[in-house]
Amino acid sequence: QVQLVESGGGLVQAGGSLRLSCTASSRAFSSYAMGWFRQAPGKEREFVASISYTGGSTYYADSVKGRFTISRDIPEKTVYLQMNNLRPEDTAVYYCKADWSPYTSAQTMSDLDRFDSWGQGTQVTVSS
Repeated sequence: QVQLVESGGGLVQAGGSLRLSCTASSRAFSSYAMGWFRQAPGKEREFVASISYTGGSTYYADSVKGRFTISRDIPEKTVYLQMNNLRPEDTAVYYCKADWSPYTSAQTMSDLDRFDSWGQGTQVTVSS
């Protein structure tokens, strides 16, 4: 199982930017699609963005399209989520996940039902 460490969360004003990072421990990082999910207070966890194992394909929730960009640095075993033009409704705990099956697509990675355990995540707070 791939171990992941998330970082980069914080407090930012509306319209600002943050970049989240997620570093993997596994040498097999390059074989797995990666994704970001989030959970706001009192709401269900939701999909944010995902990227294929090659980095050549990405998939986004409609709510973040045009504002967020997911990317991966395979040698560094890190996936990033660049978040621009942040809104108060983006406030949530953000979670990074690696798919449990190698070579799955970015779109398949977006299905929350594929995952039954979650780490601590990183808090993003956007003030108005």
